[in-house]
Amino acid sequence: MSQETDIRVAIVTGGSRGIGRAIAIELAGDGYYVIINYKSNDQAAAETLAQIRSNGGVGEILKFNIVESKEVDNAFDDIFKRFSSIDVLVNNAGVTADNLFLMIPEADWDLVIDTTLKGFYNMTKPVLKKMLRHKKGSVVSIASVAGLIGNKGQANYSAAKAGLIGASRAIAAEVAKKGIRLNVVAPGLIETDMIRDAPVEFIKNIIPMGRIGKPDEVAKVVRFLCSDDASYITGQVISVNGGML
Repeated sequence: MSQETDIRVAIVTGGSRGIGRAIAIELAGDGYYVIINYKSNDQAAAETLAQIRSNGGVGEILKFNIVESKEVDNAFDDIFKRFSSIDVLVNNAGVTADNLFLMIPEADWDLVIDTTLKGFYNMTKPVLKKMLRHKKGSVVSIASVAGLIGNKGQANYSAAKAGLIGASRAIAAEVAKKGIRLNVVAPGLIETDMIRDAPVEFIKNIIPMGRIGKPDEVAKVVRFLCSDDASYITGQVISVNGGML
């Protein structure tokens, strides 16, 4: 298939639900062709794409595990055959496996770290190579308030998200002169499946705004960072947390 050259392409990892879904929908509304990556939930991914199309947007779903290098390579072989450039990458995929540090099994430590950091490496490296050829592009990674302050019972998650921030800042400095920007969005408590077991009422009391955030409130910040309106912003962490930090 010949490459598409007149379309802006965005890839969103973990795009089937929650914040990832909101980001995919927001970027599609801004005119991007959105490639929605997901690992397992076929129905949720299809629902995200259906919502994009119902709003007049365009995109596709692409199932692969960002932690598995071979799956990522195969996915990019397909993507790069069809699209000459990638304009935006949003590293959103993440997972939690909460426990006190001394109770965390090695498998849960590896799962959380690998999903965030190996996933970031596997996705960002090939996309950056493509962006460097075109001397433009924006990479936005979704961290967490946990990566900024450290949450009790989330040593693995806090470490993963802090690592995401550090890596993004380092790479931003490396590629800034090439017209490529890397930024991080750090949400606080957001209405997603990830907070099902969180003490929501207690946490609301320590949020100055006194409420839980909505996925689209995160997505709008991502859209801004991906746009030309943010052309002089790179290596930054934008918190979306109702004043929590």
